[in-house]
Amino acid sequence: MRLVAAISFAALLAAQGAPAAEKPTGLPVVDPSVSPCQDFYAYACHAWMKDNPSPPDQSRWGTFTKLAQDNLTILKDALEEAETRPESKRSGDERGANKPGSERAVDFYRACMDETAAEEKKAKPIEPLLARIAALSDKHDLAPLVAALHDDGVPVLFNFGAETDFQDARRDIAGLQQGGLGLPNRDLYSRQGEKDDQIRKAYVAHIARIFQLLGEQEAPARAKAETVMRIETQLADRSFTLAQRRQPELTHHKLPTAELTQLAPDFDWSGYFQALHAPRFDTLNIANPDFVKAVDEIVSASTLDDLKAYLSWQVARSFAPYLSKDFVDENFAFYGKTLTGQPENQPRWKRCVRAEDRAIGEDLGHYFVAAAFGAEPKKRMTGLVETLRKAYDSDIETLDWMSPETKKQAHAKLAAIFEKIGYPDHWRDYSGLDIKSADLVGNIERANAFENKRDVEKIGQAHDKTEWHMTPPTVNAYYSPAENDINFPAGILQPPFFNPAADDAVNYGAIGVVIGHEITHGFDNSGRKYDKDGNLTDWWTEQDAKRFGERAACIVDQYGGYKVGDVNQNGEATQGENIADNGGLRIALDALHAALKGKKETKIGGYTADQRFFLGFAQVWCTNARDDARRTQALTDYHSLPEYRVNGTLSNSEAFAKAFHCKATDPMVRGDKACRIW
Repeated sequence: MRLVAAISFAALLAAQGAPAAEKPTGLPVVDPSVSPCQDFYAYACHAWMKDNPSPPDQSRWGTFTKLAQDNLTILKDALEEAETRPESKRSGDERGANKPGSERAVDFYRACMDETAAEEKKAKPIEPLLARIAALSDKHDLAPLVAALHDDGVPVLFNFGAETDFQDARRDIAGLQQGGLGLPNRDLYSRQGEKDDQIRKAYVAHIARIFQLLGEQEAPARAKAETVMRIETQLADRSFTLAQRRQPELTHHKLPTAELTQLAPDFDWSGYFQALHAPRFDTLNIANPDFVKAVDEIVSASTLDDLKAYLSWQVARSFAPYLSKDFVDENFAFYGKTLTGQPENQPRWKRCVRAEDRAIGEDLGHYFVAAAFGAEPKKRMTGLVETLRKAYDSDIETLDWMSPETKKQAHAKLAAIFEKIGYPDHWRDYSGLDIKSADLVGNIERANAFENKRDVEKIGQAHDKTEWHMTPPTVNAYYSPAENDINFPAGILQPPFFNPAADDAVNYGAIGVVIGHEITHGFDNSGRKYDKDGNLTDWWTEQDAKRFGERAACIVDQYGGYKVGDVNQNGEATQGENIADNGGLRIALDALHAALKGKKETKIGGYTADQRFFLGFAQVWCTNARDDARRTQALTDYHSLPEYRVNGTLSNSEAFAKAFHCKATDPMVRGDKACRIW
C-alpha cells in the first residue's frame, strides 16, 4: 500500500506526551507520521507493510498469509523428511488403500512434485472424463454423467450432499445447492462497468484458450467459450446473491423429493441419486428452488453439443492446475493475474502442499500438530475461551435494548456453545482411499470421490458434531450455527495470533478478539436465528428482533459506505462478519479487564494495557494487497477489507477513543453515529 518511516511504540508515545520506555524485544513499530486518532490502521500497520511488501507469488501479503506460508513450510519440511525414511522408499502402490497414513501423505506429495511426468502426460489424465462427455448421445444420460463428474470433484450445474436438518440439528438430510459457475461470484456475470466488461471478455478468451489446449481450432474454441459463458450467465442470473446466501430462512425449503421432478422435469433426478449410490430419502432441502428451475431450463433448451462444451470446460477448469505447464500457466493467467493482479504463480511445492491439504488434510494435519502444537497451547486456549464466555455472559445483562425474556434464551445459547481447539479428537480414517506415487490427477479424483461418498452416506444419519470443517494447519477459525460450536485449528494458534511469549493485553487483542468474533457469530444477523441446539428457531421477542435489525442496519450502512477502487463494499453481505468484529472486540476487552482486575497497571513500551490490546488487534490485520485482489475481495467476500475491519470497528469503540485520547471530531471517533449491538 504505502511506504513510510517507522518508529517504535515508545518513541511515538513520547511524542504524544506519554512516558517513554525501552521497547521490548519483538515489539512492533508504528508510523509516527500518522495520528492513531486519524487512521489507526495506517498508524499500526504502515511499518509492517513497508517491511513486508507482497512477494510476486502473492496477491495479498499480510499476517494471515505470512503465517499460512510458514505453516506450509512446516508441512513441506515434514514431508521431505518423511520421504527420506527407509519405509517411504518402498513402493506403497501395491498395497493400494491399505498403506499407512504417513506413506499416503508422502505418495501424494511425490506424485504432485513430479513435474516431468505432468509435462509428459499433457491432458491425458482428464481424457477419460472428456471422452465420457463426448460420448453423451441422449439428455436422459446426462444425470449419471453429472453424478460421475460430481464424484470426481467437478462442480457442474449444482451441488448436492448432506447437510444438517434446519428443523432437527441432530440429523443430516439431503441438500441441493446452487453451483456450476466458473467466476467467483454471480454478480461478475452481470455487473455493469468497464472493469467488469474486461473481466468477462478475459474470461471468455481464457475458456477459448483452454479449449485450444485441448485440441480445438481457434474458431470452434471461441464458439464453445461463448456457449459456456451463456450457460453460466443463465445459472448466475438465478443464483442467490452473497447477502441472500447468509439469510438461512431464504435457503430453507424442505420438500418431498418427488417435488424435484415438478421443479425440474427434464433432469433425471432418480438416475442422478442412483448413480451417486445415495441412500434412500423422501425429503430434501432445496436451497434455491428458482435456481433448480434454471438448471432444468438450461438442460431443456441447450443442445447436446452446448451441454458437452459446458461440461468439458468445467472438467478442464477443475484439473488445469494439475496438468502440464501450458494448462497451469493459462489457468493462472486468468484466476491469478486477471482476477487478483498476482504477478507470478506460486512455486510448485506450495501448490502441492495446498492440494494435499484439500485432498487428505487430516493425514497431513498429523505432521503439523506434531511439529507446531502441543498440550499447553490447547490448555491456555481453553482458559481463554472460558474467560471470553464469562465476559459475554456479563455483557448480555448490560444490553438495554434486549428484554429479560430474550436475554434468558441468549444466556442459554451462550452456555451451550462448544469449543473445538487445535485438531480433531477423532481423526479421519482414509483407509479405503488409494493414493499412488505417480498419479496426481487420479489421486485428486479418488480423494474427491472418497469425500463425496463419505458425505452422501451421512444422509439420514445422526449428525456428527465432532467433525471438523477445517484442517489442522488452516489459518482461520469458524462458528457453526447448526452445531453451535466455535472451532480454532492449530494453524491459527501461532504467533502473532496466539503468542505464549506475549503479554495478556496483546494476546487478548489478537486471539481474544478472534474468540469473541466466533462467539458473536452465534448472535449475528444469521447465527441469531438458530437456537442453542442448532435448530432454525425464532427465540426472539418481536420487539427485540426489531431492535436488533435497527442496530444491524447501522452496521450495514457504515461498512457499505467504504470504497474499494470503483466499487463499494457490500454492507449487506459483510454485516455478519462486521457484527462479529465489533462484538468480538468489545467482549475481548471486557475479558482482558476482568483478567487484569486487582493487578497493578503496567506499561510496556510506554503503552497501557488497553493501548497494547488495540495494537494487538490491529496488527494481525496488516496487509499489502494488489488492487485487483482488493476489488475482487470487495465483490466476492463476506469479510470487509483489513483496513475497514480495523478502522470501522475501532471507530465504534468508546474505549479505543479514551485509550488514545481522541477528540470527538477525530476521524476514528464516530460518536453518536457509532454502531453497537453486542
